[in-house]
Amino acid sequence: MIKVKNLGKIYKAGAHPVVALADVDLTVKPGEFVSVMGPSGSGKSTLMNLLGCLDILTSGSYLLDGMEVSGMSETELAQVRKLKIGFVFQAFNLLPRMSAIRNVELPMIYAGVAPRERARRAAEALEKVGLAQRMSHRPGELSGGQIQRVSIARALVNNPAVILADEPTGNLDTRSGEEIMAIFQELNRGGATIVLVTHEREIALHTSRIVHFRDGRLVEDEPVAAPLDAREHISAAVPVGQAGSNIESGGEFGR
Repeated sequence: MIKVKNLGKIYKAGAHPVVALADVDLTVKPGEFVSVMGPSGSGKSTLMNLLGCLDILTSGSYLLDGMEVSGMSETELAQVRKLKIGFVFQAFNLLPRMSAIRNVELPMIYAGVAPRERARRAAEALEKVGLAQRMSHRPGELSGGQIQRVSIARALVNNPAVILADEPTGNLDTRSGEEIMAIFQELNRGGATIVLVTHEREIALHTSRIVHFRDGRLVEDEPVAAPLDAREHISAAVPVGQAGSNIESGGEFGR
């Protein structure tokens, strides 16, 4: 799904260029759940910007779902972002005056999906993340965990090739973070390819593989033999749907 070779990114900062990434080789297979870790300044955020086609690599090659991304124009990159990538951010990035369902519809508006189909797919996505009863609520009427679930639903609606999640549990309490990881794990079990940045090792241990960055280089590729199951950390008193893990029946997202 993702294959980068000799990936490099240099930022020009006056007379002294800054090497953000150097000679990165990374492959993410379809259906993998990979986390990215590293200290501040290690290059993990730059990597996510490049994988998300939000920035242009300086050197190397990037194949996304069989397409060579390096060398694409801004217009072509925007098209790739719309059709191939689902984004989940730490800061949620929802529009506060819009309801949950309208926020989820936004990517489909940019993709030219018809209104009736937008509404159907947005409602289906919100139901899959346990928010069937909160579709008309605005972000200010939802908890942090519920807002992040809206963000995940929004990332899914265009059936992306890959979901990129940048610190998706960073603004949440432990319980809400586990609920979000339960959703990601269920999506992954359904076939979704997910790359997640986190600074918390316990969150990374919910994934099947951890890649470590330091000083702009990939320094370790660590398999996780027995990933933590987020469902085991959620109180049995919480209904399954509210915990965000009622998405088994909703079909396949990702490829």
